[in-house]
Amino acid sequence: MTVDRILPTDEAHDLLELTTELAGKELAPKAAGFEARGEFPREVLRTLGRSGLLGLPYPESDGGAGQPYEVYVQVLEILAGSWLAIAEAVSVHTLSCYPVYAHGSDEQRKMLPDMLGGELLGAYCLSEPQGGSDAAALTTRAVRSGDSFVVTGTKAWITHGGQADFYNIFCRTGVDGPKGISCLLADAATPGLQPQKPEKVMGLRSSPPAQIVLDGARIPADRLVGAPGDGFTIAMEALDSGRLGIAACAVGLAQSAVDYAAAYAKERKQFGRPIADFQGLSFMLADMATQVSAARALLLSAARLKDAGRPYSVEAAKAKLFATDVAMRVTTDAVQVLGGAGYVADHPAERWFREAKVLQIVEGTNQIQRVVIGRSLTRP
Repeated sequence: MTVDRILPTDEAHDLLELTTELAGKELAPKAAGFEARGEFPREVLRTLGRSGLLGLPYPESDGGAGQPYEVYVQVLEILAGSWLAIAEAVSVHTLSCYPVYAHGSDEQRKMLPDMLGGELLGAYCLSEPQGGSDAAALTTRAVRSGDSFVVTGTKAWITHGGQADFYNIFCRTGVDGPKGISCLLADAATPGLQPQKPEKVMGLRSSPPAQIVLDGARIPADRLVGAPGDGFTIAMEALDSGRLGIAACAVGLAQSAVDYAAAYAKERKQFGRPIADFQGLSFMLADMATQVSAARALLLSAARLKDAGRPYSVEAAKAKLFATDVAMRVTTDAVQVLGGAGYVADHPAERWFREAKVLQIVEGTNQIQRVVIGRSLTRP
């Protein structure tokens, strides 16, 4: 189905046309093979970077494309519809550029053109083996030693772990709790920064996460992003926009599932007619399509609030919660529409079903989103 989009500029129309062309020619034909091999698509991401798609929401003066989030999230949606791992990689990389863009020193900001152009791929190291949702309780510690910080600890579930060129390391430099957390910008070649074997995952097998062990890693003191103790604030700011990115990925994945299931239902015949003619199945498709449209509307509403400079954290949580739950429901129903064909890898519905699950977990589980939303309703 062609989505009827209202875009703010002619430039945005051209950008989405370019994205659709790239997704159709460069992503869709490659996705199944890379996923089956578990091969990380680094060159594909470089191609997207050189096409201007890895720095979309950042200013042109810093090497970005100067696009509003309203447009950026729709680009992510299109990418996700062809290959979710690529869209998630773009979202995580965009998130990883935020600390330097918003809080970096003049010297650190000199890296932005290469970051936003995709020559340098980023990773965002917040979660730990024992501390995922409770980010303020992280235990990775950085101790000042001369002109460096010596960092010890383990980060977990790191997208681009072992593939990234730079890592945002959130670590404890002070007291317990959020006020003792700082952010350090580490090069991949930092001695003592040790990516571990990729995790064996249900979906997104071309971009599995990995633990990052920091064994006395020495990070230059001038790589402290912001002031000591700013790390938790930086992390939460970035996650708000990151949740919009994951919601966009969910919408794109779900839209592809609806389109594929509807096309299959029109072709597959039982009892002498297409299964789409049966009311029970056509109503299922109608519900799937309606849920995706609702998720897109919620996502765009939150993105437009961000673009207007208005508070959007709670709306981002709603968008992430709803869109990713929709993706799980819709991909489940797509498998059901295909019947036995949906259960085999010959059709992409099987892969989409597996991939949808992770979207309910990353950038804050959907239970955490409910906490955020609930607190906004019940606390002064």
